Amino acid sequence: MPQPYIEHVNLTVSDPERMAQLLHRLFGWHVRWEGPARDNGRVIHIGDERTYLAVYTPPEAPEADTFAKGRPLNHVGILVDDLDEIERRVVAAGLVPFAHADYDPGRRFYFLDYDGTEFEIVSYA
Repeated sequence: MPQPYIEHVNLTVSDPERMAQLLHRLFGWHVRWEGPARDNGRVIHIGDERTYLAVYTPPEAPEADTFAKGRPLNHVGILVDDLDEIERRVVAAGLVPFAHADYDPGRRFYFLDYDGTEFEIVSYA
């Protein structure tokens, strides 16, 4: 039996198309599937051939406090080879990197997406 791994994470977002475009610009990910979702929502699966993020929106716009940090998700960690290049892309998307750190075994920074979901970008290169 193969080693288990996280196949996907499903995030509620206010605009799945905008979020999918951001993930494509930042990481080069592609849309694997999109369409109707449970409870009459809409979802886009974006990632690579093995893993993806499902960016979901319900039929009515979620309330702003739905996206409060840590409620219940603290952050999504994305491993990249070129941390500096991804940071340039984050800034070009109009988002603000913060909490830069060098630590054993790598480097990292964080940013909040358009809905306030926190992402940690990490590199061990």
